[in-house]
Amino acid sequence: MPSTRTRTRTSTRRDPVHAPTPDLPSWTFLTNHAHVMVALDRDPDLRQRDLAYAVGITQGAVQRILDELVQAGFLRREKIGRRNHYEIVAKEPLRHPLEAKHNIGELLTMLRD
Repeated sequence: MPSTRTRTRTSTRRDPVHAPTPDLPSWTFLTNHAHVMVALDRDPDLRQRDLAYAVGITQGAVQRILDELVQAGFLRREKIGRRNHYEIVAKEPLRHPLEAKHNIGELLTMLRD
């Protein structure tokens, strides 16, 4: 007989990360990279599987995105025990020429709940 117990996780998140909603349109204005940054802005200690769940992508895609964001200078990753802690480099300018006068911190500030 399957267990009916559910796992709960104690968290100190400022804002909860919500599960993706299946009835949303097939595209969004922000990229998965931006979604990962928004989720990490809300909780810099999220596990990769939690990020994958929040963004609606695979853990492999999250790993690739995190590596790209670290390599591009948008994130710093610090290993604490078995977990990673992420620090957003808020002053890093956005990459597209249309947004180059703005930085990631401005975007994240605007998207905070």
